[in-house]
Amino acid sequence: MSAPTVRELGRGETALAYAALHVLRAEKPALETRATFVAFVDDIMRAEGYRLAAAFIDGTPDAIAVCGFRICHMLHSEKQLYVDDLVTQPEFRRCGGAAALFAFIRGVAESNDCRTVHLDSGYNRSDAHRFYLNHGLRMTSHHFSTPREELR
Repeated sequence: MSAPTVRELGRGETALAYAALHVLRAEKPALETRATFVAFVDDIMRAEGYRLAAAFIDGTPDAIAVCGFRICHMLHSEKQLYVDDLVTQPEFRRCGGAAALFAFIRGVAESNDCRTVHLDSGYNRSDAHRFYLNHGLRMTSHHFSTPREELR
């Protein structure tokens, strides 16, 4: 199998990320169909600065791994690159897709003068945590949330 190639996906290419992101977030309404996914990303998320990078190998039309990210500013970290999503299709795990994406993201952060790279990861995703630690990230906080229904 050839080494993955990584590139940023623009409008008109968003659908190439669907299969991989569906693995991570299948239960979300925005990923119910390829069309709802493309509309949500292109019409809403991209307007908020969301970008997609994808890893491809020869012979596969869809991305084998995808990273959704944005550059933003926070008081605690100033300018940062925040990774919203990082996922590899199960049959392509350990093919180098996520590592290639992470190298790409580091380059984007560096070229945009970001002080840090941040991401949140589900508590039970121990394989992902191992990957992040092996690629130089540190566990620096806990993330807390509550559904809208419980805000009352």
